[in-house]
Amino acid sequence: MRRNQNMPYVNIRITREGATAEQKATLIQGVTQLLADVLNKNPETTVVVIDEVDTDNWGIGGKSVTVRRKQGK
Repeated sequence: MRRNQNMPYVNIRITREGATAEQKATLIQGVTQLLADVLNKNPETTVVVIDEVDTDNWGIGGKSVTVRRKQGK
């Protein structure tokens, strides 16, 4: 079976709250495998980037995640 030759790019954004290197490696491997299984993408050309964002820089409902967490939301 010939794989699609387009290079997929996946950007995962998470809050910076202590995701371990092992957890991030698992995300990268899992997303890569999912694209291979579902869309027949070549794992060798699949790019996965994880951005970690400070909770002060991530807002939901008009409040930062930092504030929401302090409020128990």
